[in-house]
Amino acid sequence: MIPGQNEIKKIGIYSALFPVAAVVAMLGYNVHVYGDNAIGGSNQFILLLGACVAALTGFLHKVTYDSMISHVSSNLKSTTGALLILLMVGALSGAWLISGIIPSMIYYGLKILNPSIFLPATLIICSLVSLATGSSWSTSATVGVALIGIGKAIGISEAMTAGAVISGAYFGDKMSPLSDTTNLAPAMAGTDLFTHIRYMTITTVPTYIVTLLVFIGLGFTLDPKGAADTAAVLSAIEAAFSVTPWLFLVPALVIVMIIRKTQPLIALMAGTLLGGVFALIFQPQVVAQVAGVPALDFTAAYKGVMNAMTVKTSVATSNASLNELFSGKGMHGMLGTVWLIICAMCFGGVMEAIGALHKISSSLLKMANSVFGLFASTVGSCVVVNLTASDQYLAIVVPGKMFAEPFRDKGLAPENLSRTLEDSGTVTSVLVPWNTCGAYQAGVLGVSTLSYLPYAVFNYVSPVMTLIFAGLNIKIRRLAAK
Repeated sequence: MIPGQNEIKKIGIYSALFPVAAVVAMLGYNVHVYGDNAIGGSNQFILLLGACVAALTGFLHKVTYDSMISHVSSNLKSTTGALLILLMVGALSGAWLISGIIPSMIYYGLKILNPSIFLPATLIICSLVSLATGSSWSTSATVGVALIGIGKAIGISEAMTAGAVISGAYFGDKMSPLSDTTNLAPAMAGTDLFTHIRYMTITTVPTYIVTLLVFIGLGFTLDPKGAADTAAVLSAIEAAFSVTPWLFLVPALVIVMIIRKTQPLIALMAGTLLGGVFALIFQPQVVAQVAGVPALDFTAAYKGVMNAMTVKTSVATSNASLNELFSGKGMHGMLGTVWLIICAMCFGGVMEAIGALHKISSSLLKMANSVFGLFASTVGSCVVVNLTASDQYLAIVVPGKMFAEPFRDKGLAPENLSRTLEDSGTVTSVLVPWNTCGAYQAGVLGVSTLSYLPYAVFNYVSPVMTLIFAGLNIKIRRLAAK
């Protein structure tokens, strides 16, 4: 039995909501004061203050300190893989910068994409890559980073590009049979994988069409004058790097490894090491520049590649805008995001320990007097868990466990629940700055969560679409009468 389990049941709804309200209020003021710099450390401390508020609430309800620490420890353990992936993505992005992989992606992308079709093309490209890999994280870390660079080079807002990248990445993450969340949701609801995927198309396809139309419309509003500078940008890239399609072998290999279900850490490590090797083969002058020496020898080669993977580096070009773009942060650049996730897990662990998550979800369940109310309660529960527990998987597991029986009692097939879990739990996680997904995407793409949020169209239309279908009683599958 978990320490304090008997006491957990005593917490009331107002006590459960108080830490949430306190954190939201403190984070809101903190962002008002610090703006985009809030993620640099102050937001992390606010989450620890939120954990303190939750802990004080727990003490008032006789929840033990040991119980809270046990849950925090469990939460931190569950994020070990995510934290290691974050650090490895930092190393990979640095290696791919000095090897010329990312500059080559930008170079060829500039030749193909123009401002009017860039946003819808970004959405489609990321959708296809994410469908193939089953991972929104891998998609953002590879083609997403390159597309952010292309968009910046042609004068498109980084927030818009990030919104298109995330919309496409989460479409694939949600629909791919290789995705962990796509497998987790039907397991929680009690249906099979491919029934779940087929049933998701009912709400996901209209959502995707709406998203595509929005980005097509945004494309027509963009000022295409950035295309006039493309020649100068292409010339600057050619002068700084040896641009060749052979460099694409590395990202292609990483994507193939992920498709073949290689563990992400292994695939990312392979991509990082190959990036370092390709840097020495194709870009020796860049490695020497990063190492700070005029000529390359073994020690300088080691130092240049290692610096790119671990600390902040930059590659100078003749174009001022590219100098900022070709700046890598390595593993060191991910430490702020790692710090944020650790603090978020502390808050989520205490909230779970004092019974606040269970109380909020069960209170939402009590409001489910109708079929629509049941769907709305599930959506609300997923969003609340994403806000409080700061973890995408908990936003599927906790509501999935709680609502499986009520869906059966209403005569609803389990695929209704699995679809709703994905429509609201999977996709809204990236909209929360202190959620692991929101922190990851902001760290990898270099765009704050609140900046890209208005353009992550697919992610906030998805839960609305599932409620529309439930409210109009469209394609709500019933259990066969016994």
